[in-house]
Amino acid sequence: MSVPLLKLGAVVSTMIMVSNWMSQKLPALVGLDQHGARPGTSEKLISVWYPGEDESWQVFGSVQDRCVCSIMSPTHSVCGGDPRHDRLQRLANHVRIQQGSEVTRAGTRHLIFICVCVCVCVWQVLNVSQDMELLNQRTAQDLQHLRDSETLLDALETRLKTAHDDPHSLTSKSLQDLRWSVSQCRPLRALAGRLRADAGQLESLKEELERLKDSLSVLQELFTLRHYQRLQERSSVLQQHLHTCSSQLGCGRLTGISAPLTIRSSGSRFGSWMMDTMIDSSDNRVWVMDGYLKGRRLVEYKSLDDFANGQNFIIHHLLHPWAGTGHVVYNGSLYYTKHHSNVLIRYNLASGVVQHQQRLHQAGFNNTFPYSWGGSSDIDLMADELGLWTAYSSTPHAGTLVLSRLDPHTLEVQRSWDTGFPKRSAGEAFLICGTLYVTDSHLAGAKVHFSFHTDTASYEYTDIPFHNLYSHISMLDYNPRTRALYTWNNGHQVLYELTLMHFIRTARDSDEPHTD
Repeated sequence: MSVPLLKLGAVVSTMIMVSNWMSQKLPALVGLDQHGARPGTSEKLISVWYPGEDESWQVFGSVQDRCVCSIMSPTHSVCGGDPRHDRLQRLANHVRIQQGSEVTRAGTRHLIFICVCVCVCVWQVLNVSQDMELLNQRTAQDLQHLRDSETLLDALETRLKTAHDDPHSLTSKSLQDLRWSVSQCRPLRALAGRLRADAGQLESLKEELERLKDSLSVLQELFTLRHYQRLQERSSVLQQHLHTCSSQLGCGRLTGISAPLTIRSSGSRFGSWMMDTMIDSSDNRVWVMDGYLKGRRLVEYKSLDDFANGQNFIIHHLLHPWAGTGHVVYNGSLYYTKHHSNVLIRYNLASGVVQHQQRLHQAGFNNTFPYSWGGSSDIDLMADELGLWTAYSSTPHAGTLVLSRLDPHTLEVQRSWDTGFPKRSAGEAFLICGTLYVTDSHLAGAKVHFSFHTDTASYEYTDIPFHNLYSHISMLDYNPRTRALYTWNNGHQVLYELTLMHFIRTARDSDEPHTD
């Protein structure tokens, strides 16, 4: 290949390396973090963090042209011990200050200006990063074009050398072939033009980076320790409000279910996974029971992250095998149904001892009254904000779904409700604040079709969409600590966040709706 062409290839390769490095490293160098779309949305967020020892503040931008300042609450706070703190903090830890909005506290206008300045920097970095990414793609394509043209250029060079050394060897056909080879090289002229334009764009990006550097310098001067202390004070006030709100928060009614979030893909097609459902519990372990029949192997993971990564686990061997997937961990004990029976077992997770066994009288078992998917799911244990429950059916109830509240120590039935819904027609069921929600199928296209309210002993038909991502659900349970649904979906462990309508009682004893 000729020397000029080799130089051109070297320039293109250098441009690829520079643009690729800048598109990947530039956001990190200036403190910009680019996140993918949040579950269930197409929104792409970018953010700038200003960390402190205990708290930080953050500026958000998005493809929807939104600029938001947010105070991030301290890790150790007055609400840290409240069982509903995590969910409440998601609701209120983002104190939004829109560009140009009015806020009552002194000095906020200065903070708004800082927010606007940061957002300008955010957009500058994002634009430069996107331009570098496009430039990287173009230069990579151009380099590939050069590589594809190398064989053609070598052949053309050979023919020209032959014609130069022996002009008499030229024939009409060889001249025609030579003319065709030259015509094939014409696109290289357009390639050279693109490279000249890209070189000019690199100069423009260099100037943009210089302006960005100046903007960040201005921001650094504006954001002083005094501003940070002011944000810290506001964060403390926010935590006090959260604590007050938490103490007033009552039970909620389900109004929506988020898009699914797959935590892990493991185990067989059927199974159950759970965390402790006691609201006051601080136990963050994850428990897994793979399969629905005669299983004895209980796997304990130290945390949700460990479960997602398949690490830091130990195995417990239960004395009695289980049936179905309707197990629940509540206040440090595993509750499950003994295989080929309607006997409920309370197994202490700390001591490894069966603390109590109790027969659920008249309850069907061994696929007498299962959910629609079968799997010995006759008895479904569950927990909510009000305590421990079980859903089942019996011959005296003619197969309709019965809900009973249990004493967590003795497993005795305290009270029962006949919902009137045929259990075999239910895909799965879960309980929130004393209300039983039933899906109409365990397959794709399922929705929350029916709800029964224990406080009024009344029912209603609902139409709440539910995205069954992997087409076959064999376990569906609500955890009141995390306010999320846990599912075992065809060998995948999946979480769903919920939208609950809350009624908060104020000091004036008036009920105001609040959406979580």
